[in-house]
Amino acid sequence: MQVLIRSLRVLRLLTGEARGLPMGEIAARLDMPVPSTHRILAVLESERFVTRSPSNRRYFLGPVARELSGNDLARESPLVTPHPAVAAASRSSGETVFLAELVGTRVVCLALAQSEHPLRLFVRVGQEMPLHAAASARVLLAGRSSAEARALLAGRIPLTPFTSDTPADIDQVISRLALVTARGYDICDAELELNVWSVSAPIRSSTDEVVASVTLAAPRHRVADQDTRDEALRTVLSAAAEMSADLGWSGAPAPAARLAPSE
Repeated sequence: MQVLIRSLRVLRLLTGEARGLPMGEIAARLDMPVPSTHRILAVLESERFVTRSPSNRRYFLGPVARELSGNDLARESPLVTPHPAVAAASRSSGETVFLAELVGTRVVCLALAQSEHPLRLFVRVGQEMPLHAAASARVLLAGRSSAEARALLAGRIPLTPFTSDTPADIDQVISRLALVTARGYDICDAELELNVWSVSAPIRSSTDEVVASVTLAAPRHRVADQDTRDEALRTVLSAAAEMSADLGWSGAPAPAARLAPSE
């Protein structure tokens, strides 16, 4: 009975910790011996009630606990503080890299690292990204059910045609979301701004929920060749994997990727 009670206390503690906790802190806060805490966490992890970040070794509430709760556990944004991977991706690519999150019914830029080049894109912290026309937003929609995505898009009717390549209706966007889910990223090529190309990937939590997106955006002339676009994709996928790992996600890392020539 004591083991069960301690296990429930661990789950209750982690429910309120969007950023996870190390084992030592869990033991200290629950006044449990470290060996007992280790054994309990090992069992909970094996049954997927908790997950452990492979990068920072912190424990997070797992997908099974999320399922039992009805998926309505309250959480704060896990990415309020800009992650070092954003700045690192911007430095390595020389381009603007930013984070976005779904806040209510709006996708908002949370943090960014600007390109060092004189020509800078019009992206700022707090800026709302159009749900249908931005890769950063479509990646977040793809992480929701089709019904939820449709409902969010319906609130934006009519869909603003920013360029001739902007998706024109909800069905077209929903079809695009299926592609995003299948390949694990999205490309926005002159769909929001004529001279801008961007690639975006999802950031996942310990419960496999898509909580944010990371996007690299650049003027099209700086990413005109296939090799540069491939490298941009690898940069974004790597940053997304690093941030996801720090949130306790333990899924398979994204493979080395290469864009189709049309992308």
